[in-house]
Amino acid sequence: MIVYNTTFHIEKDILDESLVYLKKQYIPKAVESGFLQRPCLRRVLQAEEGEDISLSVQFHVKNIDTLNFWLQNEGNNLHRALVARFGHKIAGFSTLLEEIDWEK
Repeated sequence: MIVYNTTFHIEKDILDESLVYLKKQYIPKAVESGFLQRPCLRRVLQAEEGEDISLSVQFHVKNIDTLNFWLQNEGNNLHRALVARFGHKIAGFSTLLEEIDWEK
């Protein structure tokens, strides 16, 4: 199982609007096809509180091939819609995590 994590750096003046957007549009559309599952939205804690906020959006996905298929067919469009709405006031980067069974 792969965890697809995207960390968004959000300017404070759009935080409320972007949070609603992530909860009501971005995440529901991302899981709609069933390729991405078990969404989580978390705030990234920072040593020093600044003007901007970072949020992490995570999804579980079966494997990297499934993720690449989703990115090509749906994910890139979601990203474009996010950029069209918020422009340079939000920036993100993605990382892939592999889930390891710690009990074995």
